[in-house]
Amino acid sequence: MKFIVDIIKGIFVGIANVIPGVSGGTMAVSFGIYDKILSSVSNLFKDFKKSFRTLFPIAIGMIVGVIGFTFIIGWLLKNQPLCTSLAFTGLIVGGVPMILKSLKDGWVKDKKKSLFVNIILFLLFLAIAVGMSLMNGDENSGVLLTADLKTIIVVFFIGIIAAATMIIPGVSGSLVLMILGYYFGILSAVKDFISALKNFDMKGMISQGLILAPFAIGCLVGVFFIAKLVEWLFNHFASATFSAILGLIFASPIAIFYKVQQEYNMFDSSIPQIIFGIIIFVVCTYLTILMGKLEGSTDELEKQE
Repeated sequence: MKFIVDIIKGIFVGIANVIPGVSGGTMAVSFGIYDKILSSVSNLFKDFKKSFRTLFPIAIGMIVGVIGFTFIIGWLLKNQPLCTSLAFTGLIVGGVPMILKSLKDGWVKDKKKSLFVNIILFLLFLAIAVGMSLMNGDENSGVLLTADLKTIIVVFFIGIIAAATMIIPGVSGSLVLMILGYYFGILSAVKDFISALKNFDMKGMISQGLILAPFAIGCLVGVFFIAKLVEWLFNHFASATFSAILGLIFASPIAIFYKVQQEYNMFDSSIPQIIFGIIIFVVCTYLTILMGKLEGSTDELEKQE
């Protein structure tokens, strides 16, 4: 049961990483798996078996979410932009109580703490996230990537940056890719690779693989180092770190609605679409709360065993 639940959570995290303005890190926090991912990545070489067992179902879900949603994200945002935005906002809002609990626990745990510093960090990171969401993507975002040496090297470092931002709650890795000008190029490479795989087109698979492989390796490097940094911050400045994360998360709905409205004009939605969107928002909020409870209950069972 826990394996399946973790795959489902991974799917939502993967989907979130595809949509500009939506944070995969926020989704991981909302579903209660963020700390587990950080700890497992940081201790991958120290306790490989346990870390692999934790990360494997989440990674499967993320791959399914990224690949599956790459093909339908355009249709959803074009035809149901309001419902799609409200769905992800609900998933984020449902995780806020869990984050507030973590903030409270961090405040109790911290020996050195300052309410003033926490408030400043909250407002600062809220402002940073909102500011990032107001930035437009590079005009070269639609350029297709080619498998030459320069592109391979650049894409590797882009992967490091993307992974570092993807793992930080409230920061959208796909939005950062868009700002840097590589979002549509990477998305197109994923689509072309899957299409080549389905058609057994070896030349196409190699061509797109030479773009995606260095990007994936860069992502792994970025995730490993940023996980180490964030875990250190949790261990030494828990409440301050959670205050900053809370600021980033509060900015996420603003980023989602701004980017989607900018691209797809979702406020032209009909009354039935608005009603359906509100229903989806409530359902997704409840789903996140339920997932958080399932995470807590499965963790308790693991401790008892």
